[in-house]
Amino acid sequence: MRLISFSASGYRSLRSIYLETGQVSLFVGENGAGKSNLYRALQLVKAAAEGTFAREIAAEGGMQSALWTGVRKAGKPVRIILETHFEDEETAARFSYHIEAGLPPPVSAGFKFEPHIKEEQLSLDTGRRPVELMDRRGPAVFARDGDGKRLQHPVRMLESETALSLLAGSGRYPEIGDLSVTLKGWRFYHGFRTDRDSPVRQPSTAVTSPLLDEDGSNLAAVFATLAHIRGDTVDLDRCVADALGGAKLDIPPPDRTARFGLVVPEFPERVFGPEELSDGQIRFLALAGALLSYRLPPLIALNEPEASLHPSMLPALARMIARAAERAQVWVVTHSTVLADAIRDQTGARPAIVERQGGETTVRM
Repeated sequence: MRLISFSASGYRSLRSIYLETGQVSLFVGENGAGKSNLYRALQLVKAAAEGTFAREIAAEGGMQSALWTGVRKAGKPVRIILETHFEDEETAARFSYHIEAGLPPPVSAGFKFEPHIKEEQLSLDTGRRPVELMDRRGPAVFARDGDGKRLQHPVRMLESETALSLLAGSGRYPEIGDLSVTLKGWRFYHGFRTDRDSPVRQPSTAVTSPLLDEDGSNLAAVFATLAHIRGDTVDLDRCVADALGGAKLDIPPPDRTARFGLVVPEFPERVFGPEELSDGQIRFLALAGALLSYRLPPLIALNEPEASLHPSMLPALARMIARAAERAQVWVVTHSTVLADAIRDQTGARPAIVERQGGETTVRM
């Protein structure tokens, strides 16, 4: 399923945002404009599928921190509202997923700062009349099974649970399961740790790894899979050489662990291990693993991928994003106009300008 639009309201600086998404969605703006809130709001949709929505909000400081704090319309409930629309590329059917989270009532079984799911819906539009696949109001959930029958799910929901995660795992509701699989497959890369103990600097367990974990901990295995399972590192070698002054990856056949190193033109007989590489070098290699892996997720989201990179690396990064966009949707938020222009030149994607006015994030397409 391909994401075609996304809206968010009531979340941090996002009073009300609606975005149409393409193969590459590119957002550029200054620090503090709210770019990361766009990224984070989309990530919460994945969290709804994974069953971690409440935990993610709590980790941000709870609902009091996550809610829009500007002026609200009188009489309207205080809620975070997220909505995503998808198109099945094989059937052209469209799915809409909607979730609303609000504060717990004064007397409730929930904790003070966690979100309570007030409403949750999933609908399907095949070109006739939209069909409601799931409808949740409070703890009660109705959904259509594989035969199209509308049933009340027998398990009563906890206020902080998402119906999408609970019903997808039951095996009774195939369309809900399909959407959940798509969302769980999304990858969000919010930078990579580059300290000495960073996961990207460590050897990986020698297991075939078709795509990069969100923390980059299987980077060495991703490179080994490209080199020794797929047998094709042409794109990877080209991008590494372009970004790192003619350097070349050294990827030995794995034994119990997978490893990699870097050979630079100045020292052709010496392999530099990940622990010896600069922050910019190791971060670029992690981005290469995310964007050029054997298999790509349905959607890759990058939050300020230019961090710690030398400006000379940005054209190669833009080329990797363009290559990834041939196989996956890519969502990029950046404050670098240089990177945004390079991505536009490589993909044709027009940068959307993210601004903040009076505490509210706006997006100018």
